[in-house]
Parts: sequence; structure tokens; C-alpha cells
Amino acid sequence: MAPIVELKNVNIFQSGNLILSDVNLSVNEGEFVYLIGKTGMGKSSLLKTLYGELSLDNGAATVAGFNLRDMNWKNVPYLRRKLGVVFQDFQLLTDRSVYDNLLFVLKATGWKDPGLMDEKIKDVLTKVGLQSKGFKMPYEMSGGEQQRVDIARALLNSPKLILADEPTGNLDPETSDEIMTLLRKVCAEYNTAILMATHDFAVIKNFPARTIKTEGGKLQELNQTVA
Repeated sequence: MAPIVELKNVNIFQSGNLILSDVNLSVNEGEFVYLIGKTGMGKSSLLKTLYGELSLDNGAATVAGFNLRDMNWKNVPYLRRKLGVVFQDFQLLTDRSVYDNLLFVLKATGWKDPGLMDEKIKDVLTKVGLQSKGFKMPYEMSGGEQQRVDIARALLNSPKLILADEPTGNLDPETSDEIMTLLRKVCAEYNTAILMATHDFAVIKNFPARTIKTEGGKLQELNQTVA
């Protein structure tokens, strides 16, 4: 399996402060990996680096075939078209329907053909079990449904990698299990790597996978399950 993320001897900074040092990380195509660690220990900084929000000027780093050290405002959008990002708080546009939320993303990432855009939106909504909900407004949906829309949005450009930042953080246990089942299905069926930051150890126990941890300014590889 080819690595979709490859970081070697990387230092990650935010606002001039060293957050993580000497980071080495490899994530393969179709692999599911948890990222754990206390708040403020660098999980979000690592994810932001991977999708080009934080710049990188040391070590060796590639994501989905892009060299992170070459990132600038011109080519970051091309990197992000290869990625999907799932947020804890959904970040849906509240003034437009589910369908129009997804249409907005397609237009923003360069899609032009109305027929192909319609086909793609219907495809991703079917994948997340919301094929009949495109007309709904976000505020008419449950938290679990909104998170499914967020995952559908992440799938629009058939990403090689999904970065999920606490995707079950605002959900009850039953809904969390539903979202995790969906994410693991996406990973397995579409060979999409998923790197998921989480504080939810119940999720890790119920859906065990490779786990890495940010602690003391370092990235540590843990055993497959966490006690």
C-alpha cells in the first residue's frame, strides 16, 4: 500500500510557537488511524498542517502527492481537492438546503457541468444514507444527520484522505456508533484513508484501529487499542 501521508522529522509551529517536534508519521491508502491527546497537545495543529492551513518549512512532508513545503495560497486549493475534512460542529451553511450546501462546495472546487454536479450530489447523499434529504435545511435535521451531510461534503471530490476532527464530539453514544460505522465503511469500500482526532475512548474501544498520540510535544505510536 502506498502512503497517502508521509512526514519525516517535521516540526510543527503555530503563531511562532513550537507545538510538535520531530514528527514522523506514515498513513497508507485505505488505513484508519486515530489521533488522541489532551486539548492543546497539538492534534488540531497536526491536522491543520496536513490540509495546508499551517505552513511547513522543515523536514520532509507529502500529503496526497503534494509536498507540504511547497504550499502557498495558489496551490493549497489543489491539495484540498484531494482531501475531505469533517468537523465536530458540522460548519454547514445554515441559509441553504443540504443539496445547495453540497453544490456550493462543488462550484468552489471548480466543477462546471450542472448534470455532473447533480449526479455527484445524489451519489454522496446515497452513500451516507440521506438520498431523500437533499431538500432539508440543516436546522431541520438531527445532529447525526448533519454529521452525515458533513461526511457527504467530505466525499464530494472522491478524496484519498479524510481528516476528521472530533466528528463524534457533539453526538450521543448511539449516534456516534452510527457515524463511526459510516466512516469505517467509507474507509473500507472506497480505499480512503481516515485520520480521526478524538477524545472519545468508547469509540476507540468499540471500533479499534491503529492509534497515535500527541503528548509532551511529540507524536507517539500506541498499541492498536487504548486502555
